[in-house]
Amino acid sequence: MDPHKASWTAVAVDNRLQPLAAIRVEVNRDGYRQLRRFAGRWSHAVWAVEGATGLGATLTSRLAADGVDVVDVPASARRVRMLSTGHGRKTDQADALSVGIAAHTAARLNTAVVDETIAALRCLTEHRDDLVRGRTQIVNRLHALLAQLIPAGLPRGLTADNAAAALCSIRPRALLARTMRQVAVELLGEVRRLDRRIAEATATLSAAVAASGTTLTDLHGIGDVTAAKILARAGAVNRFRSQAAFASYCGVAPIEVSSGDIQRHRLSRAGDRQLNYALHVMAMAQIKRATPGRDYYQHKRAAGKTHKEAMRCLKRRLSDVVYRAMIKDTETSLLPAG
Repeated sequence: MDPHKASWTAVAVDNRLQPLAAIRVEVNRDGYRQLRRFAGRWSHAVWAVEGATGLGATLTSRLAADGVDVVDVPASARRVRMLSTGHGRKTDQADALSVGIAAHTAARLNTAVVDETIAALRCLTEHRDDLVRGRTQIVNRLHALLAQLIPAGLPRGLTADNAAAALCSIRPRALLARTMRQVAVELLGEVRRLDRRIAEATATLSAAVAASGTTLTDLHGIGDVTAAKILARAGAVNRFRSQAAFASYCGVAPIEVSSGDIQRHRLSRAGDRQLNYALHVMAMAQIKRATPGRDYYQHKRAAGKTHKEAMRCLKRRLSDVVYRAMIKDTETSLLPAG
């Protein structure tokens, strides 16, 4: 299955990795029924969906409600297409075929499970991130206007109160300056409105994190917002076979680029960048306080590593700490009551 926002494309693939039939349907109730009838042509059909907890979450949820298990195929399955006889042609049907081949040949794939708690956290974190991005854009525009109205402008870290005080101190007479001040006042109102919405979203997020029972917030450098981002982006932690697999998913595992007698590693630019950022926030908080993370960072600096290199090492170590905490939470939740 190659899921999209408005369409689902399915290809039936046999044990010889050959396509048997294909279908493309719209994302609606009728489309889902067509897919079920299509799959019903094969008595032992196995559903494999690319991004089963992402774009394919809607389909995965419907199948799960009907008692049908779904194999989650990561996006890296598209590499199959690049190595196929199709010479890398990009179509939905080719993508669906790639997913089917990957499902047949991959050594280890997980059955997709859409956890509503995790999905809700992801929805809340993305909503808050959108609000923060919108506020940042408006603050930048307000800053630019104030820089033209006030000599040297205002310092960085502009707040609504600082901007209001600055606007109260100026009473321009020229047409352009009056217009700019009027626009700045309107932007200030938008900033205040977004501040309230962000505060409300943060409170809702904090309540959801508390309800999840996670212990991530007990770790130094992880607050409610960062914990929610980690839980939302990582999903079910038991889908990672090891600490190393989790670190690779977070993009903090160094990649070996050795050649001959030269042994070296480079920074990974893969992985989930939101998880990478969450670990960066945690690392920055730890090196500013007397913590084991700070001791580890200073040890790496004393060994001759630069600040960036030491931070990469620390983030790799912290990913193990986060992984163990999430595994412990999962095991605790599985214990019988009493």
